[in-house]
Amino acid sequence: MMYISRSIFSLLLLASFSGFSQEADKELKPAAVTDTVANPIVKDKYGIRVGVDLHRLSRSFYEDGFTGIEVVGDYRLSRKLYAAAELGNVDYKQDDVQLNYTTKGSYIKLGVDINAYENWLDMENMIYIGFRYGFSTFSQTLNSYKVYQNSSNTLTDETTGNYFDEVTVTPNEKYGSLSAHWVEVVGGIKAEIFNNFFIGFSFRLNNLLSDKKPATFDNLYIPGFNRTYDGSFGVGFNYTVSYAIPLYKKERAKKIEEKPAKKK
Repeated sequence: MMYISRSIFSLLLLASFSGFSQEADKELKPAAVTDTVANPIVKDKYGIRVGVDLHRLSRSFYEDGFTGIEVVGDYRLSRKLYAAAELGNVDYKQDDVQLNYTTKGSYIKLGVDINAYENWLDMENMIYIGFRYGFSTFSQTLNSYKVYQNSSNTLTDETTGNYFDEVTVTPNEKYGSLSAHWVEVVGGIKAEIFNNFFIGFSFRLNNLLSDKKPATFDNLYIPGFNRTYDGSFGVGFNYTVSYAIPLYKKERAKKIEEKPAKKK
């Protein structure tokens, strides 16, 4: 009887110890387990990207009186920041209602672009905002202009009742050593269509800071700034194709958020 009692006591003690161990394991075990994913290493390309504005290039073929070219480029300074520049040359003849003139000159724009687009792995696309300072040197040639003089023609000034005849004057007078300064706010995109080949589009809002004018008329067109008919403000755009020349690469870890493991 005593042997049986000792056996029962031993079994109860063993069961109690086993239950205590299981409860202790539950307390030590974490409530949730997370899936841990190593952050992948991304290699960003750094180098020079150069291209040409297709809008001005094509305009030289389909528009009489316009010849122009613009070369664009940028250099990557950091993951989001690019130094940017545009160089151009324009020969533009404009025939308005009362004035015919020719503008010839060159310009340069310098500034920065900030990429706001978060790329996937191994992509270099851009949605950016930028700023430019523009400077242009040019000449204006006054080819001809129209004036009115007294005549017996049927063209009548309703205010005075006098008769006027339209006369075209052709002075062919050239005004050189003209210049202009302005600033631009730029918004645009660049998309990689093939390895290192990009197409892009940008829209610009310009504000003219100062310009040197001819003695007898205003600068109606400034290379790089475009028309000035609306005062000191102007607009512009370009459509580019460019090629990136990689010089080196920088490695960085792309952060990936950890997600809770699914309960089984």
